[in-house]
Amino acid sequence: PVERVPHFSCPVLGFFGGADQGIPAESVSTFDKALSQKGLEHELITYPGAPHSFFDRNQEKYANESADAWKRSLEFIKAHS
Repeated sequence: PVERVPHFSCPVLGFFGGADQGIPAESVSTFDKALSQKGLEHELITYPGAPHSFFDRNQEKYANESADAWKRSLEFIKAHS
């Protein structure tokens, strides 16, 4: 999504799995920098050891990470509604 950042105008919340082979840490860092340069409020959270789709397909195995992501999602929505 880094190439879409110039079109963003809202706060961004992102969850990433630290073991996601499709979205390496460098990509998350680049996204973070682009959002910061644009001056957008954002929070990007990486869960160490969690794979891609930890929040849905692997929810039971990553219950703690999923619960934290859900809590953060609700707080984010409440803060920006």
